[in-house]
Amino acid sequence: MEKVDVVALGELLIDFTENGISAQGNPIMEANPGGAVCNVLSMLSGLSKSTAYIGKVGKDIFGKQLTEAIRSVGIDDSGLVVDDNVNTTLAFVHTYEDGDRDFSFYRNPGADMMLTVDELNLDLVRNCRIFHYGSLSMTSKCCEEATFKAIEVAKKSGAIISFDPNLREPLWDSLDHAKEEISKGMKQCDILKISDNEIIWFTGKDDFDEGVEELRKQFNPKLITVTMGKDGSRAYYGDKIVSVPGFVNKNTIETTGAGDTFGACVLNYILEQGLDGLTEDDLKKMLTFANAAASIITTRKGALKVMPTKEEIEKLACS
Repeated sequence: MEKVDVVALGELLIDFTENGISAQGNPIMEANPGGAVCNVLSMLSGLSKSTAYIGKVGKDIFGKQLTEAIRSVGIDDSGLVVDDNVNTTLAFVHTYEDGDRDFSFYRNPGADMMLTVDELNLDLVRNCRIFHYGSLSMTSKCCEEATFKAIEVAKKSGAIISFDPNLREPLWDSLDHAKEEISKGMKQCDILKISDNEIIWFTGKDDFDEGVEELRKQFNPKLITVTMGKDGSRAYYGDKIVSVPGFVNKNTIETTGAGDTFGACVLNYILEQGLDGLTEDDLKKMLTFANAAASIITTRKGALKVMPTKEEIEKLACS
């Protein structure tokens, strides 16, 4: 089979996001397709990269909606499995006035956490340029085993390994368990995308430079990017540290998918430029484009089906 630019394994779910108030004064919830790794793939597909998803949904109306959604944005679904017995995972998202969010998950269990090693489409994994994953697929034993089997196969096939911890505290039985599994994920990756809050939680360091230094001592990925919300982002590569301010958008309504959009743009840059020999100018260009894309997605409800176009991103990045 032909090489696929990015294959991702992880959650595919429905994000019920608030979209107005009913006549009775109740919040109206819109069923948006979501899931961090598929948000990443959707943005990459929009940037003309070939993408494929490995994961699981339920045999229900939401599973059908999600299958149609990823197909509609150009994601190969040949690695998607349908579970006859477990429903699709649902997340209800409450948005605060500043655009930040709070999540309530219906996933005990959810189909995404039931993927097994035997259900993996390893042909996709063997034929990808980048393999991307998060930590939600590590919250159950069977899906954790599937995740690390896929990583093993991807590494043997020469793929670049990309990891976004994407910590969701309610989905772990304890934060100690979360730290243990996320450590395993960090140990395997070449590219680590991590948020400011996750660095503080994982390393105990408020200074991000110190926090990243701690991560490098333990895991030593080639490239670490840190997202800092409206303050922008930072890249750590070799002896280089590059910071780029964020694009503060007065039309921001929620931040769902902002980190995923950012991460996708970083992977897009690596696909086009490679992971070796990056200069400070390269890193600045990469972060500027990624920051602009993340800013745009905060002006829209949901993420997977409303990713910004390359033209929109370039226009903001050059403004």
